[in-house]
Amino acid sequence: MNVALKRVELPSKVSFLPYGRQVIEEDDIAAVTDALRSDFLTTGPCVTRFEGALANAVGTKHAVVCANGTAALHMAARALDLGPGTKIVVPAITFLATASAPHLNGAEIVFADVDPTTGLMRASDLAEALQRAGNVDAVFNVHLNGQCGALEDIAEIVRDCGAKLVDDACHALGTTYVSRAGEISQIGSNGFADLSVFSFHPVKTIAMGEGGAITTNDPLIAKRLRLSRSHGLIRDPAGFENVADAFDGDQKANPWYYELARPEFNWRASDIQCALGFTQLAKLNRFVALRRALAVRYDTLIQGLAPIVRPLARTRSCLPAWHLYVVRIDFEAAGLSRAELVRSLAADGIGTQVHYFPIHRQPYYRERYGELSLSGADAYYKCALSLPLFPSMTEDDVARVVSALATHLKL
Repeated sequence: MNVALKRVELPSKVSFLPYGRQVIEEDDIAAVTDALRSDFLTTGPCVTRFEGALANAVGTKHAVVCANGTAALHMAARALDLGPGTKIVVPAITFLATASAPHLNGAEIVFADVDPTTGLMRASDLAEALQRAGNVDAVFNVHLNGQCGALEDIAEIVRDCGAKLVDDACHALGTTYVSRAGEISQIGSNGFADLSVFSFHPVKTIAMGEGGAITTNDPLIAKRLRLSRSHGLIRDPAGFENVADAFDGDQKANPWYYELARPEFNWRASDIQCALGFTQLAKLNRFVALRRALAVRYDTLIQGLAPIVRPLARTRSCLPAWHLYVVRIDFEAAGLSRAELVRSLAADGIGTQVHYFPIHRQPYYRERYGELSLSGADAYYKCALSLPLFPSMTEDDVARVVSALATHLKL
C-alpha cells in the first residue's frame, strides 16, 4: 500500500490480530486532553463542531450525534413515530440493535431475507416481506460490511407503500453510492432515505469510544431527534405552552425554566467523545483508502484458496468503505467446522468473528413471530467468517492471515 499512516506504536510483544480495532494517533489524544481541560465535559462546543463536520462529510443538512448506534436507531424510531401498532421491515442479517431498538419503542418487526452472496436485502426480498406482512410503516435497510445494495429499487418500493426509509449505515461511513444515472453520493446524504444512522464504535471506520449519529435533510425530524436524545426537554421559549410558569411579569422567559415535550431518554454524547470524533473524522478518507487497499490485497490472495474460500460478491451500485472483510467458506468441503477454524486461527494469533447470526432465529424473536424460513440469510450465515481488517494492518498481516487459512483448511 502506498498510503502513509502515522500511528501510536504498540508494544512489540503485541502480535495478535483482532478482527477489528481502532487507530488512535497523537492528535486524537491531544484533542481529548484539550476537552478534558475545557469548561465542558458533556454537551458543549465539541458536539456542535462534530455535528457540522459530519453533515458536511456525508453531504446532508443535519447531523445529530448521540451516545451510540443503538441509541441512534431508537431515536430514529421515535422521530418517525414508529411505536405501538406499527410494523418495520428489517433484514435478517444485521446486528440485534437494528431490530431491537425500534422494537423497544413498540414497533413489531418483519424480517426480510437477504442475498446469500452479499448479506444485503434485495428489492425482491423486501417485496416478499411486504407480501407476508401487508402494510408496513417503515423499512430499516442495512448497508452490510461497507456495501450498499439497490437503494433506488428499495426506495421505490418503500415510497409506493407509503412507508418511511431508514438507512442503517453503521457499517458504511465513507461508502459512495452510484445511482442508475451515474450520479455519485455519500451514504448518509439521504438522497433516497428519510434518515441514516451511524455508529462510531472502536471497530468502525472512525472511533469515538462509543458514539452514534443520525443524519437527515428534514428540519422537523432533526428537531425531534434533538429532543429525543435529551429527556424530551424544551428550552426554547418559543415552544413554551405554560405561559404563567414560563415567563415573568415582563414576559421574559424565566432563565431556569424548561418544559417536557414527551418523556425521552438521555442519549447525549459528551464533548470528550466528540473531540475524538472530530479528529477521527478528519482522517476518514485516509482510513477508507487503507481499508480498500487491504481488501484488494485480500481479494488477490484469496483467489488461491478458491473454491473453498471466496470473497463476498460485489454490488454494482457502490464503492464501499470496507468495515469488515468477510469470506465465504465451504466448511463441509473443507472437512473442518467453523468453530474449529476459529479456534485454530486464534491459537495462531488471528482473531475472527461471524457477522451475523440471523436475527429471526434468535429465541426471543422466534418465540414472538414463530418459525420463519429465510434461505438466503441461513446460507449467508452458514459460510461467513470475518477476517482481520483495520487501517494499521499491513499487507504482510493480510498475507499472514491468508497463509494461516490455507494451512488450517489444508489448501
